[in-house]
Amino acid sequence: MTWLIAGSLVPSMLICWIACWMVRIYAPRLGLVDKPGERKIHSSDMPTGGGLGIWLGIVLPMAVGQLALWLLLKMPDLAAKLPEFVAPHLPGLWQQSAKLWILLAGGTAMMILGLIDDRRGLGWKTKLAVQTVVAIAVVAAEDSWRMTLFVDMPMLTAAISVLWIVGLANSFNMLDNMDGLSGGVAAIAAGMLAVVVLLSPEASGGGPQLFVAGFLLVLVGALVGFLWHNHYPARLFMGDAGSYLVGYLLAMGTMTATFAGGQMPRHAILAPLCVLAVPLYDSFTVVVIRLREGRSPFVGDKSHFSHRLVELGMSEPRAVWTIYLATAACGLGALLLHQVNLGGACVILLLVACMLLLIGILETAGRRSRRNGDKERN
Repeated sequence: MTWLIAGSLVPSMLICWIACWMVRIYAPRLGLVDKPGERKIHSSDMPTGGGLGIWLGIVLPMAVGQLALWLLLKMPDLAAKLPEFVAPHLPGLWQQSAKLWILLAGGTAMMILGLIDDRRGLGWKTKLAVQTVVAIAVVAAEDSWRMTLFVDMPMLTAAISVLWIVGLANSFNMLDNMDGLSGGVAAIAAGMLAVVVLLSPEASGGGPQLFVAGFLLVLVGALVGFLWHNHYPARLFMGDAGSYLVGYLLAMGTMTATFAGGQMPRHAILAPLCVLAVPLYDSFTVVVIRLREGRSPFVGDKSHFSHRLVELGMSEPRAVWTIYLATAACGLGALLLHQVNLGGACVILLLVACMLLLIGILETAGRRSRRNGDKERN
């Protein structure tokens, strides 16, 4: 297991760290600069396009791993020198590799879409249309890449899967509004999902889901390498290229993994909702606030969860760390879902719901107090 974790995390982290250095140098020459604006919190031009570094941190290790896998299958004597738990999985990894590159092709399309948006700016209708086309193509390419939800309605589950992919891509795009926020939350979520699938056996009754766990850990490594450049005060933004890619990969990771069925209870399928509760909460509340105020939900502003915490008096780094802790607190429940009965699962889900409701109540009370104080001073 140590080999899996180190072999997945370290290469992607180092490659992304180096790639992001290069992006920082060349981004201004390529026009990948995020300029200050009314809804921006930075006061000077900032290199963006860090998503390209994240993409390289994921794709390059995968490509090297694919080559190494091919060589090992061609050289049985060399494969025999590997740790005992690795060799039996080599044929299965080779069979799964075609699916991996289809999945990464979809991620590449998402990254390129975001890169164009970072460079030139695209309308929300164009972006949403391209994201939907990519999601439909990926879901159509492989039957196992869709939410079963334990119902025999392929069209319905396919539609929900497409919505899940597009929704998460945009959730992490909306969450990308403070230094280290979207990348950090994504790293926490991917890490927790990796632990969940390592603890959860395959539906067929086999061992841990090493292939999916390795994929998620590669994503964690790339995000950690990027966060070195993006933590407060940031020297590089991930941009739409990064947020679309990260949201897409997390969505695909949740649909590729098996959380329920076989030896595992059906309610364990809710594990991704626990892990991703905070990004989904942010997106939902932002849309509600914008609609309530008569504004388009597709036009950016400062009504995000992080901005609301700053309005309560927090500094930006403290707001980011508060969201990290909330993400971890909600995600911890996912580690137990496959080990408890239905009653225990209901308790875990209630704890997550209470956490989000508590946040909402504190936010509302804080905003009212500040408004009342402003009125008294005026």
